[in-house]
Amino acid sequence: MQQLITASQVLIGPAQQRIQEGAVLIQDDTILAVGQRHHLEQQADENARRRDYPNSTVLPGLINGHVHLCFDTSPQFLESVQQDKDSDLLLGMAGRAQQALASGVTTVRDLGDRGGLSIRLRDAIARDDLPGPRILAAAAPLTIPNGHCHFLGGTVSGEAEIRQLVHHNAALGADVIKVMASGGQITPNSPPMWASQFTAGELSIIVEEASQLELPVAAHAHGTEAIAAATAAGVSTIEHCSWQSANGPDRRDDIAKQMADRGIYACTALSGNWRSIMKRLGPEGTEAMYGRLVWLAELGVPLIIGTDAGLPGSWFDDLVGTMELFEYLGFPHDQIIDMATFTSATAFGIANNVGRLQPGYSADLIVVDGDPLTRLDHLRNPQLVLARGREFRASNRQEPSTDAGDQNR
Repeated sequence: MQQLITASQVLIGPAQQRIQEGAVLIQDDTILAVGQRHHLEQQADENARRRDYPNSTVLPGLINGHVHLCFDTSPQFLESVQQDKDSDLLLGMAGRAQQALASGVTTVRDLGDRGGLSIRLRDAIARDDLPGPRILAAAAPLTIPNGHCHFLGGTVSGEAEIRQLVHHNAALGADVIKVMASGGQITPNSPPMWASQFTAGELSIIVEEASQLELPVAAHAHGTEAIAAATAAGVSTIEHCSWQSANGPDRRDDIAKQMADRGIYACTALSGNWRSIMKRLGPEGTEAMYGRLVWLAELGVPLIIGTDAGLPGSWFDDLVGTMELFEYLGFPHDQIIDMATFTSATAFGIANNVGRLQPGYSADLIVVDGDPLTRLDHLRNPQLVLARGREFRASNRQEPSTDAGDQNR
């Protein structure tokens, strides 16, 4: 079936490329053409479904680069992810994925779950068993015994176990290998956030194994030493990238410049709840946490946007809230939209299929009222969301049957 979507403007992507009085012609799940309204109206089939959105903008679907679908955003999220049955956890994950989709996020990168459930959900969505965004899944992240997020099942010790788990996750169907290069704050009795969990040599082994399997590596790294080691190992993205040490903030220009030179992306993994966090941190703490993003950009490090959705205070339908943080920091709107579309697609190796509106690309797009290049809040409450050409509304939400793809209940 063909669909013809017309609007006051179409942002092709990168965001500054726009077509006034534009249109997108779709055949099933693929974009056929993008151009001026009057040209595409002539190309469209007689029976094409036609939708006109005056005073609106069509743009690529948004990409959230860091989520955890297995976390339910509640204060009890740790208990839930450890105690719920696979079937119950999978149902919740499907609902949270659909929350993201309803808000205009057509792709999520899930950077850590239990038992590869995000892979099973990804495959169910790809089979059209239920609606949902495109999912890039990591399965259980590599961590040390009693390390950060060890409860997800990715504990390794020594070179042999490291190589074995990388291959195990790849065999499950992982799209990316996730490693907890430093500690974190949600795991009781684990190393502090700034402390390294793996040596530089061990991180290099992870990258080596993943590269042989043609998989990128995403490194969770708060500590400066962990960031340095991950950069030297050649990971694809550094998550959080918050430059911490035992003595406080520790930004290093030389390491950041190495990231820029090697094309290593920094993913924010920051929630849209930043206004409340700023009030609690005060000016000095705010500069340490958020000022680093301006510093990284000035040094040429490519930035992408993720929210760490699933943690308390980080919701699956508030990517725009994190985009507004960059607005507050002075980033131009077109660059922010690029970070959440084309730049993220490039970082994740999917820019030949998503992240822009182009013939032959997947029909992942949203329609929003007004012009998001002038006001980012126009991205909230999209008028239309298409994922692989399928329209999604909150009222269309479906849950998988309890045995859909669940072979290990």
